[in-house]
Amino acid sequence: MNPPCGRCNKPVYPTEKINCLDKYWHKGCFSCEVCKMALSMTNYKGFEKKPYCSMHYPKTSFTIVTDTPENLRLKQQSLLNSQALYKEEFEKNKGKGFSVVADTPELQRLKKTQDQISNIKYHEEFEKSKFRSDAPPPENRQDSEEQANPERFSQPAGQMHQAAVAPPSGGKRYQAIYSYMAAEADEVSLQEGDLISDVEPIDEGWMFGCNQRTGQRGMLPANYVRPV
Repeated sequence: MNPPCGRCNKPVYPTEKINCLDKYWHKGCFSCEVCKMALSMTNYKGFEKKPYCSMHYPKTSFTIVTDTPENLRLKQQSLLNSQALYKEEFEKNKGKGFSVVADTPELQRLKKTQDQISNIKYHEEFEKSKFRSDAPPPENRQDSEEQANPERFSQPAGQMHQAAVAPPSGGKRYQAIYSYMAAEADEVSLQEGDLISDVEPIDEGWMFGCNQRTGQRGMLPANYVRPV
């Protein structure tokens, strides 16, 4: 049985048959889809299994090419291949690559622990800096006391401790302008803004008073407070 012509659908006999573009054509039917110019096997251009002359051959655009079923199939196939290769590489690189190691639960836990330790250290340094800040160093207590009361330092240690007893009440009121951490048992710790009552000067650079915030009584550096 003779196949039908791709143009007129009439049977095509072997003597006049042209086999092109997956179809059979009569020689007279093998012509341009637009201008009907007769074509041959040497001067035709095929598009979507239809013959065209050079003048009327459709100009394909990027969008048309990209959206053809064939290209969509190729795109899908490429995507599947990429995913397969990724999974294969992932399995090969388990425990080797930086990304895989960095994202393990164990390392995430260690990272979180390190962050918590860093935060604790930061707060500790911050609290310590409260007492350092821009405060001037207190006067050398021992040197100043020794210069002011040389006979006190010639006494035994038990008698020296009695020299730091509070003077009579009714002294002036002062306010702390810097924070101070007591270095000795008979000293008073201060925070900026603390009110100090019953303040009496003892010797150069040091005073005796009562911290109203804590109720603590003792020695304090004179350059850390101001009168109010």
